[in-house]
Amino acid sequence: MKKFVTILFIFSILCASFNVKAQESNSSLWDKFKTNVSQTWQEGDYNVFIPINTWHNRLTYDKEKIEKYNEMPWGLGLGKGRYDEDGDWHGLYAMVFEDSNYHPQTIFGYAYQKNWFVNCNPDFRVGAGFTLSLTQREEYLYIPVPLPLPLAGIEYQDWALQAAYVPGLKNDGNVLFTWLRYRF
Repeated sequence: MKKFVTILFIFSILCASFNVKAQESNSSLWDKFKTNVSQTWQEGDYNVFIPINTWHNRLTYDKEKIEKYNEMPWGLGLGKGRYDEDGDWHGLYAMVFEDSNYHPQTIFGYAYQKNWFVNCNPDFRVGAGFTLSLTQREEYLYIPVPLPLPLAGIEYQDWALQAAYVPGLKNDGNVLFTWLRYRF
């Protein structure tokens, strides 16, 4: 499992190269990441995040496990987000919600979503990207654990429906976490 998380983390870092045009040929990926985080913090609009679903993949869970898990992650999050010159979204966020075992869970981090405009309409976008985050769960004694994840979303004006997939093994992980995001 550790190898898988490490590979996913490295893959997520490599995917970060899609979000920045090379302004200087000698600029490092780390410098671009720091610039994006800094710009998002300084220039971003405030966002509210509302967790709405934690769907456990029925192909990877036993029925008895599914029946005992919580799939309504009551919670709330706040953050800042901005759109770059290409219309791609960068976000910093922190959320707390009720996890699958009915315990509080936090997640906070940086997210990037490459957007495409639907029918050339700047108000309607679909996108895919990643989040580099830390999470804290009861079964890990609330010690922050890295959680790089793939991300996808549909956006209309100030509203977005976004989701991240938590990969895993039989009866562990394999959860689609979905939330609403509102920009104000």
